[in-house]
Amino acid sequence: MYEWVIIGGGIQGLTLAAFLIKTGKAKADDLAVVDRHAEPLANWKRSTKVISMPYLRSPSVHHIDVDPFSLQSFVKKGSYHKRTAFYGRYKRPSLEIFNDHCEHLLNDLSINETWIQGHVAGALNTIDGWQVHLKNGRVIHGKKLVLAIGIGEQPNMPDWAIDLDSKYPKRVYHIFDQTMPEFDVMKLPITIVGGGITSIHLALKLSELYPNQVTLLKRHPFKIHDFDSDPGWLGPKRQKAFHNIGCYEKRREEIISARYRGSIPHDLHIKLLKRVKNQSLAVKAGTVVRGEVKNGSIHLFDEEGKIIEQTGTVLLATGYLPSLPGSEWIKPMIETLKLPCAECGYPIVSKALQWGPDLYVTGALAELEIGPIARNISGARQAAERIVKHL
Repeated sequence: MYEWVIIGGGIQGLTLAAFLIKTGKAKADDLAVVDRHAEPLANWKRSTKVISMPYLRSPSVHHIDVDPFSLQSFVKKGSYHKRTAFYGRYKRPSLEIFNDHCEHLLNDLSINETWIQGHVAGALNTIDGWQVHLKNGRVIHGKKLVLAIGIGEQPNMPDWAIDLDSKYPKRVYHIFDQTMPEFDVMKLPITIVGGGITSIHLALKLSELYPNQVTLLKRHPFKIHDFDSDPGWLGPKRQKAFHNIGCYEKRREEIISARYRGSIPHDLHIKLLKRVKNQSLAVKAGTVVRGEVKNGSIHLFDEEGKIIEQTGTVLLATGYLPSLPGSEWIKPMIETLKLPCAECGYPIVSKALQWGPDLYVTGALAELEIGPIARNISGARQAAERIVKHL
């Protein structure tokens, strides 16, 4: 039996694993990290690679190690070019360096030895602890269970896109759909739907590969913010007032209003404008409500029935569904254990992020306690700190 079973091998789950081991609360042999992918951070690496994200949006002190300055020390000890290792006044790390730092830490802590690949079918609380049942029939036993799953497996496809895909397969894709083919087999031109940071990275990548063949279609004016919420949410400046809110519906409202949803940092906006100026990329405004294929070309229509765009392939950069992740097996747990939830369906947890008997949450599932940064790397760090401090 393991001391800890962590469901989710992304940023959230691995940050907690690192904190548990490095603070002496557990050894690698005590941990089981369960994830549907074959290796750690697989979803993170695929998502960031497909859009060719050069630098993270978060600063260098946000990573999966315990010491805030671990990443900076890693760069100093390595053979990295310091002028390109970090970007801007917040020292945003390059994706390559961030991933290398993660790999170094995970190897150092022998995290690969804790890895169990599998799809979770359910989890039961027994007298002896937790039983995590996988779809392949395997059962994993642990004293404590952590749910570290995120919304990354829930791409948001608008109704018009679902309808278009059902009638004309292989013409519309969500950028984070793992079944999406390589760009070089897609029919040109390409239209990207979305106006947030993912769509901008993607537009910059594709307009370089296919100049004059890419259009970015957005609904709203660009929202320019360095981060996806006010930096005050990283500490007591914003968090104290949030924790004083007793009503969880109001906490949810605060989280929604605090997030700069669909925002982009200033430097990306400048790069985008340069591409538009040299005419390698087009940007249009409009809200798509319907799509159909005529003469081999996709026609996108607005609410007035006017054609917004004619294109060869549609790529959706429309984010993720906000609904409860892992609901197919988490909802039965909620009903069986009578776990407290807010109106939005998300967990009501203690300050230590405990949801039930030896049951903890981190990431999106912890946002009613952590706040709007819960899904971010900074939220992963704060969640891990809280859980470890409680032990």
